[in-house]
Amino acid sequence: MGNLVATTTGENVSLVWMLGWTKDPELSPVRYVDASVPGAVQLDWGKAEGWPSHWIGEEFKRYKWMEDVWWVYRTTLPDLKLDAAECATLEIEGVDYSWSVWVDDSIMHRCEGMQQRASIELPAEVFNGQTELRIIVDPAPKSSPEPDCRSQANLSCKPAVSYGWDFHPRLIPLGIWRPVQLTVGPAARLLHVEPRYELDPALMSAAIQVDIVASDEAQGHEYRWLLKDPQGALCLEVSGRLGEEAQGATLDNPSLWWPNGYGEQPLYTLTLELLDDHKRSIDSRVFQIGFRTIRLVPHEKTWDEPSVFPKGPSTPPITLEVNGQPIFAKGTNMVSPDIFAGTVDRERWRPLLDMAQGVHFNLLRLWGGAPVPGKEFFDLCDERGLLVWVEFPLACNDYSDDHNYLRVLDAESRAIIMRLRAHTSVALWCGGNELFNSWSGMTPQSHAIRLLDRNCFELDRSRPFLPTSPVFGMGHGHYTFYDIEADEEVWQIFQRSSCTAYTEFGIPGPSSEAVLKSFMPSDQLFPPEPDTAWGSHHAFDAWLPESHLLLPVLERYFGPMNSLSALVEHGQWIQAEGLRGLFEESRRQKPVSSMALNWCFNEPWPCAANNSLLAWPAEAKRALVTVGKACRPTVVSAKISKFQWHGGELFAAEIWLLHDGMTAIPSGTIRASICCNGNAYEVLSWSHEGTAPMCNLCGPVLKWQLPPWETDRFELHLDSEQEPEWSSCYELSYRLRQKEEKNKRPINVMNL
Repeated sequence: MGNLVATTTGENVSLVWMLGWTKDPELSPVRYVDASVPGAVQLDWGKAEGWPSHWIGEEFKRYKWMEDVWWVYRTTLPDLKLDAAECATLEIEGVDYSWSVWVDDSIMHRCEGMQQRASIELPAEVFNGQTELRIIVDPAPKSSPEPDCRSQANLSCKPAVSYGWDFHPRLIPLGIWRPVQLTVGPAARLLHVEPRYELDPALMSAAIQVDIVASDEAQGHEYRWLLKDPQGALCLEVSGRLGEEAQGATLDNPSLWWPNGYGEQPLYTLTLELLDDHKRSIDSRVFQIGFRTIRLVPHEKTWDEPSVFPKGPSTPPITLEVNGQPIFAKGTNMVSPDIFAGTVDRERWRPLLDMAQGVHFNLLRLWGGAPVPGKEFFDLCDERGLLVWVEFPLACNDYSDDHNYLRVLDAESRAIIMRLRAHTSVALWCGGNELFNSWSGMTPQSHAIRLLDRNCFELDRSRPFLPTSPVFGMGHGHYTFYDIEADEEVWQIFQRSSCTAYTEFGIPGPSSEAVLKSFMPSDQLFPPEPDTAWGSHHAFDAWLPESHLLLPVLERYFGPMNSLSALVEHGQWIQAEGLRGLFEESRRQKPVSSMALNWCFNEPWPCAANNSLLAWPAEAKRALVTVGKACRPTVVSAKISKFQWHGGELFAAEIWLLHDGMTAIPSGTIRASICCNGNAYEVLSWSHEGTAPMCNLCGPVLKWQLPPWETDRFELHLDSEQEPEWSSCYELSYRLRQKEEKNKRPINVMNL
């Protein structure tokens, strides 16, 4: 398996696109404007009209009508002279969502689905400088005219997020979202090339084959492929002839690819060339290959429960094993960094993935409500050691057994699998988000789930498959730090849990003042009110009346929010410390727990408040720093029962050494101190005996009575004398006197 990094198939001919719309597909648009490809029809039309950006205030509402008309991309094919040994091919990487290709009045191709590619060979006579090429995009798919919500996506493979979600407005992208190229080159050409390999059980050798599909004109041609190691030295050279049995080779002692934090990410380069009679290259492909194995395995003592007949595993396997080594998966849920996925390129992904790597993440879940990204995302993950959990486009709906829907799902899922299976970073396939629950109603017998399982097995059987997330044993939620109705904090919920994986959990925090001012009308900036841009940007009524700003929670801990700066400071503080506690608690529970993925990493547009670690487009909230500290390979950690403490209370914290590294930890000393108002009080010293690789160590319980300070916070410092980089500092809330603060506005927590 190897990801394609370069291709040579001739010259690309520039095409200039125009865009128009019509309410009747039998009628041509009356007006055309300049179009950007790739992109989205909404952006092109809004730019031509001079509208403000869709993310400012409530400007997004202007675009609602665009989901119900036909959009026509138009260009004129150039005047070209093709000789007998040449061909011209229109390469379409993706159009969103249902579309057709026309040359003058002749239809050349029709497709439903945004993940399927089309390669259309055009006849020489159309290149006369006058022939019109059109790509017509149908209205957004809807299973019913109303209500305007995600349920309208239950008969299509259109990502449900764009129909409206708790972090995404009702704004449904349409248009050419992946590149379209007209290529002129030799008729003898490569159509599909894919390296694949199999590591022996000892991981000491890799048997490599290269699958080649070529045009009829290329049959009988010689080919050659070369494999170079990460330093550029030649490892293997293989020659063959198309039409004859494919030639493979064995690489001895390959350098193994490891997830972030567990080793290096060496990538080999494989170059395949199609040769002419003089052994000159007439077409080529270049791939990067990372050698590794991956499985989902049961945790220790899985078979001990249930302890009586009938015996069977109580939970499905969810521990990731890479190269035979079980790992603890630390990471996050990622969504598209823009409402319009066609605008997201490599440079847009790069800072996000650099930050994910920098906070010690090793697994990213691509949530099934959003579009699956292009190869640039996976290339960057291959390079950074970021494993990717890929979900198909199903989320929170009861997806029908309807024949046409299953036909499209079959084609779309196959396109996704075949496009991505070459990437080393792809760790597992998943049917979709939250399908086995009351608001979706699907089961393992639903035809969509069975179809996806079959396709993954047929096309990529070496990778694991999950029917949905969560499956039994996993945790999804909580999504607030304090549940007023239950009168408990999420730390308490996690500390009594025993999940195999925590694949979604979140604590909301507001965006910074600068981000809020960038999209919020100045007269609505403070105080926050539901019927303003605060509401339309998800601070209120996102899925419950008070979410995601959760003012009652902030007021419970800190009193009235009297300024925007106080709101932001306190909201980001509680998000940061809250998420740190959840990541560390998840790690404390291994080996039963083997995964912690917060909801979520990023945003598709500016949210006033959200569970994300980053505010749009790529601004780190305070929580990103604390989560990064919680995910270090080795951490001195405190198990704390609550966030806010009062003068006179007996503060208590259980001290742990959390260790995910593959080497043993020697003995050492941990010192604990409490700091406030510039004073430090040393309260505990722990001389520990060290721990084995990939093992945690539980230490003593710190207890100390808090004095009557004049402050609103204090810090707990845990310092490792031998390895200072393992040390931790927790900032906790403090009040001088115990107060009974009963808030009558309940916040129920559920995951939608």
